[in-house]
Amino acid sequence: MPDLRAPNVVDLRTDRDAAPGADLFPLTVEDLTFQVGGTVLIKGIDLTLDGGGVTVIMGPNGAGKSILLRLLHGLLEPSGGWVGWGGRLLDETVRRRQAMVFQRAVMLRRSVAANIDFVLRLRGRADPARRREILEHAGLAAHADQPARLLSGGEQQRLALARALATEPDVLFMDEPTSNLDPASTLVIEDITKAARDRGTKIIFITHDMGQARRLADDVVFMHRGKVLEHSPATAFFNQPTSAEAGDYMAGKIIL
Repeated sequence: MPDLRAPNVVDLRTDRDAAPGADLFPLTVEDLTFQVGGTVLIKGIDLTLDGGGVTVIMGPNGAGKSILLRLLHGLLEPSGGWVGWGGRLLDETVRRRQAMVFQRAVMLRRSVAANIDFVLRLRGRADPARRREILEHAGLAAHADQPARLLSGGEQQRLALARALATEPDVLFMDEPTSNLDPASTLVIEDITKAARDRGTKIIFITHDMGQARRLADDVVFMHRGKVLEHSPATAFFNQPTSAEAGDYMAGKIIL
């Protein structure tokens, strides 16, 4: 039975010649709402994102960025509205084609190599050569036998990103993955992210770092008080934001 809350989400794409992951797009959000204990944290968001490229989500603390990311990934259930991926509602099949990297890296209590082996086995692709390739790409091959929790903060975040990408996701969510890292580690994470984008993975990336946003973003979603105030190509956003709040935010002013 069709979901009556989502009358426009009806047709599944069947273009087998499309780029990998193309059938998940556009990502369509309509009247998305999330509340806790009577407090509305996400307020009737409408948003459409195309596949490919890097979408950067920006806004002040408390704007609802991380909540929106978790709603898109299905880690939270919306209080109202819906999320549609390429003509289908968010379900476990769609979620298995996505991955997420959090602000603080989550390590399995295993070796660096075993962290990668774990997700490769889940995907039925356990292969020492593939694991070695992944670790080399992340600059972690020399640490393969080391306990993951003994890595530095930057190394742990690189492992978390490598582990997420080992699943070959069509969509990768990244929630301020470099906020606690030094500049060198930050640039390594950015380089790995760009390489994933160039291979066709859609990246949805939260950051407060204006320089990072300028380096990575193809388009920018700006949020304030649980709402999306604007969504535009990166060049247009950084050169001429359409909302006063975005202009103040980029000027370093505190917006309430």
